[in-house]
Amino acid sequence: MTQKILITGSSAGFGTLTTEHLLKARHRVAASMREPRGRNAGVAERLEKAGAMIATIDVTDDASVEQGVAAAIDALGGLDVVINNAGLGVTGLAESFTPEDFRRLFDINVFGVQRMIRATAPVFRAQRSGLFIHVSSLLGRMTMPFYGPYCASKWALEALAENYRTELSAFGIETAIVEPGGFATTFMDNLMRPSDRSRESEYGELAGAPEAALRGFHELLANSPAQDPQNVRAPSSTWSSGPRANDRCARSSTRSAWATRSRHTTSSFMH
Repeated sequence: MTQKILITGSSAGFGTLTTEHLLKARHRVAASMREPRGRNAGVAERLEKAGAMIATIDVTDDASVEQGVAAAIDALGGLDVVINNAGLGVTGLAESFTPEDFRRLFDINVFGVQRMIRATAPVFRAQRSGLFIHVSSLLGRMTMPFYGPYCASKWALEALAENYRTELSAFGIETAIVEPGGFATTFMDNLMRPSDRSRESEYGELAGAPEAALRGFHELLANSPAQDPQNVRAPSSTWSSGPRANDRCARSSTRSAWATRSRHTTSSFMH
């Protein structure tokens, strides 16, 4: 069944891949991003030619979210699914990240999701149906050195999603969390670094560990062709159909295997 879908962060990575796959499956898609007529003009034009409606949404800006969501719903003629995909990654020693660094990160990874939910939940509630898909990370269930702020933001995202799942389920609104492992996308090329590097001198040799670990991770991905980001795109864009009460949320390991866990109910998504 054709679905009307709004996805954030469509300008790169999983966002672009998922948008392209949804369009090939003949769904109606509003692909949102910042600056679609500026720095993201190339990908916006490509997605638009493929059939997407391009929405300008900066998830850190209340007015941008409200206006972009309204434009997307108007263009799509309604809304069935919201995929909260926009996100920012970081790497570095946790102490070197300033409070402002944390605010910037959480404004995208947590408050951005909250803004999107607040802008779209009334539509879902009125029609007594809808699905939120939140793109989290395996680091939303564990911690890893040099990614502390990112882990914290994804833990917060998952807590928020779990809470909304409970409060909105009575309205027929469903929730799923996707937890990818590491994949070779542009996301890994645009990680935020800490602003206060002066504290790194206190850590001795450990100060260089975050960048060394990142280089090693890139080498690992380069030598793991089976670790294909398409393996994340496909499950998040072809959620299983049919009523499956107490179904489980999808999770991708670093070997692209999808495990499950009993925290969510999902049904009739994109088939």
